Amino acid sequence: MLVLISGINVITKNNKAVRVALETLGCKLNQAETESLARQLLAAGYTLVSPAEEADVYVLNSCTVTHVADRKSRHLLRLAHRHNPEALLVATGCYAERAPQELAGIGGVDLVVGNGEKAELLALLANSRRVDYPHDSLNGLGNGFHPIRTRAFIKIQDGCSNFCTFCIVPLVRGRERSVAVDRIVAEISARVSDGCKEVVLTGTEIGSYRCDGVNLKGLLERILTETDVTRLRLTSLQPQEISPELITLWRDRRLCRHFHLSLQSGSESVIRRMGRRYGTSDYRQAVSLIREQIPGVAITTDVIVGFPGETEAEFEDSFSLCRDVGFARMHVFSYSSRPGTKAARMPHQVGEQIKRSRSQKMLALARESGRMFRRQFLGKTIPVLWEQSSNGLWSGHTDNYIKAYTRSREDFTNQLLPVELVKVWQDGVWGQTD
Repeated sequence: MLVLISGINVITKNNKAVRVALETLGCKLNQAETESLARQLLAAGYTLVSPAEEADVYVLNSCTVTHVADRKSRHLLRLAHRHNPEALLVATGCYAERAPQELAGIGGVDLVVGNGEKAELLALLANSRRVDYPHDSLNGLGNGFHPIRTRAFIKIQDGCSNFCTFCIVPLVRGRERSVAVDRIVAEISARVSDGCKEVVLTGTEIGSYRCDGVNLKGLLERILTETDVTRLRLTSLQPQEISPELITLWRDRRLCRHFHLSLQSGSESVIRRMGRRYGTSDYRQAVSLIREQIPGVAITTDVIVGFPGETEAEFEDSFSLCRDVGFARMHVFSYSSRPGTKAARMPHQVGEQIKRSRSQKMLALARESGRMFRRQFLGKTIPVLWEQSSNGLWSGHTDNYIKAYTRSREDFTNQLLPVELVKVWQDGVWGQTD
């Protein structure tokens, strides 16, 4: 879905590269697509700047998985227009796919681009009649803000065919489709050549990867065999996708000891109403298999509280399962009704006050579980990939997704260094480098 709003005068930069600010909400798939756009813009001669800086073009890659995500998108677009009233304002992503006219009605928004046209955004900018397309001689490479991280997000798959009753993703992303193996391998090799130490494979439902007879296990084998990637991390999987054959690949220590294993609810009856394709026993079995084969593994998850009809007993079942598993990290969401989904039409919608109370209880468990997971690694030395710093305070991640901090005057950017974990600190651990 593409909505082009008639704008004002063409932006000209007097033979200077056009400044583009990119901002992303939502999942790692959105991050991967923004990263791909950033590389295209740099190669075309645009200059990338931070969203806080003056920009000629502002692009928001939106999310619509909850009403909170919708609200954040609207807020960021209005904020960008106030900061840069002359800039070309572009809204893209899942919210733009779901409700393009809604975003088009926000003051200052010039272009609304759904997921189907997102890959053509560079051409759409060039043809918008608001921005002068940079000439080849106006190379913006190396100038301004560079949003590409030490971890490269690689899109291997898009879309979902599961149609869980609460989820709007199949409606805004479409049915499952996978990227060709050779293309993925080539892109990873390119990112490794660029100096990336870690690659994250992302998609809407990466466990469903199928292309030319190759499944996810086969794809991982190709990547590990044909590239020199230092670290390879996966995004979300579902418990029914975990098998002994898949887990054997983690004998290769380049695969990060981290599984984001989608839960959503620990109540058997709620899981059925959600339309999920597993039960609580399947989930526990998947967790046991992973932990038996991969020492020190981090298991993280998503949990929804307040799903339509969720009773106090059902919430307690979910809470108990989460407590028993002991997740390294939990993303807790209050149920958000999404237009067009089956759950939005279900009776017995849970009140906001009850959802807030249950969310607070689950978040407290998430904090305690995270601390308990991190404590078991104190006194151990684990490699940390340092990613960024603020006034000498560095942060990065271990392979099992523990956030590490240290203070140093040295430049640790994109360095994978052994670090002694000495104490739990804030949302991670404090590390001591040599």
